[in-house]
Amino acid sequence: MASNTSEPENQNGTAGSLAGGHVVSARATAVGFLAIILWSFMAGTVRIVAEDFGATLGSALIYTIGGILLLIFRRPAPLHEFPKKYLIAGGLLFVFYESSISLSLGLASTAASSVEVSLVNYLWPTMMVLLAAGVSHRRHAVLRVLPGAVVATVGVALAVGGNSGLDWHAAAQHIAENPLPYILAFLGAFAWSVYAVFTPAWSQGVDGTSLFFPCVAVALWIIHFASGQGMPAHMPGPLAWLFVLIAAASIGGGYACWGYGILHGSMERLAIASYATPVLSTAASAVLLGLALALPFWCGVVLVVAGSVLNYLVTARK
Repeated sequence: MASNTSEPENQNGTAGSLAGGHVVSARATAVGFLAIILWSFMAGTVRIVAEDFGATLGSALIYTIGGILLLIFRRPAPLHEFPKKYLIAGGLLFVFYESSISLSLGLASTAASSVEVSLVNYLWPTMMVLLAAGVSHRRHAVLRVLPGAVVATVGVALAVGGNSGLDWHAAAQHIAENPLPYILAFLGAFAWSVYAVFTPAWSQGVDGTSLFFPCVAVALWIIHFASGQGMPAHMPGPLAWLFVLIAAASIGGGYACWGYGILHGSMERLAIASYATPVLSTAASAVLLGLALALPFWCGVVLVVAGSVLNYLVTARK
């Protein structure tokens, strides 16, 4: 996994300096892109683990093992090196996001509402793009990225919505009947966009991913025991535990790469690339779970690419 340290790149266009002393490294941005690839395996592997261990226990096991892996391969800096604002505010945002997503999916009453809650969660790339533009101090930056954000968000809805697409009337009924999971997913998406955009300034170059991740595991164990769900009746076999390890490595590795990327790479490029997260996740889940990808998914992919290209062209013009 990537190191916590960062140095300016050579004078070959691979690095630049932003306001506030943040050195933008092309290498760190590439590491951030790797997080999106690793996260694509998250939904499918978590679904497989949940089928064997249950939703709450499976999540707790994944984050526990992922936290251990991070502590082994990417030990956090000593606590006294963390800025207090980043340690407290950043840690709370990180833990809240992960816990809210786990809870929102657990509270979804049907498979259809689970898809809808996931879609609400996937608003975070759009929120991140708009928030990053808003704090960039460029004139009319939000208005310039808005068309691409809308196009890409519609693409995400098509890609995640399944082969038959989303039933918006049914979705409105589900929200009215059981609003809590949707509220949690929305607040979690907003919390994650705030974390991604503001923690580079708060952290002063210190990455807290390896410290925050075990805190999420603790929160998920609390949620598991509070839910009243016990251990599975029959202990799953080695293959089930292998998927726990795969899920932990992909999620933990993804967050380690993302943390390094947002601290030392280009926030705008990572924000735009983040639109690929739900698309790649849907594709990987289809492969892992043996599902077919129909026309709505591919239409969604085209729109996501189109929206991302629009935003890239806008941000490339200084």
